[in-house]
Amino acid sequence: MRIYIAGKIGTENEKNLLEEVDKLCKSLGFETFLPHRDVGIVQGISDVDRIFKGDIIEGFKDIKLVIAVLDGLHVGAGTAWELGYAYANKIPAIGLKMDEGIEDALEYLSAILIGSMQIVMSLEKLKEELKKIKEN
Repeated sequence: MRIYIAGKIGTENEKNLLEEVDKLCKSLGFETFLPHRDVGIVQGISDVDRIFKGDIIEGFKDIKLVIAVLDGLHVGAGTAWELGYAYANKIPAIGLKMDEGIEDALEYLSAILIGSMQIVMSLEKLKEELKKIKEN
């Protein structure tokens, strides 16, 4: 099963957390697609086509689940787009929000994002959910 890992990549801490999620998924035997690792980071406007094709056209091939890191004041624009794309294509998603409770984040996440997926509050809870998926 192949998992798409979505989240902001503006800081080293954000990238490190995505890579930690990637490592967790792989430790359970899942294949992963991690956009900044597998396609790279946009360097300028001339890179947009390459990034879009790599992240979305190629990246979503054979994806069965999206894991989206939702930490921070706002969800990244790319992450929100990827979640919408997954939802429209009937690909389930799990959100990971470790920095505050979901009720406290309602204003920032929106009812739309919260209503569209299961959200867990820790890497341990994510691991539990992935184990359930693996068993089915």
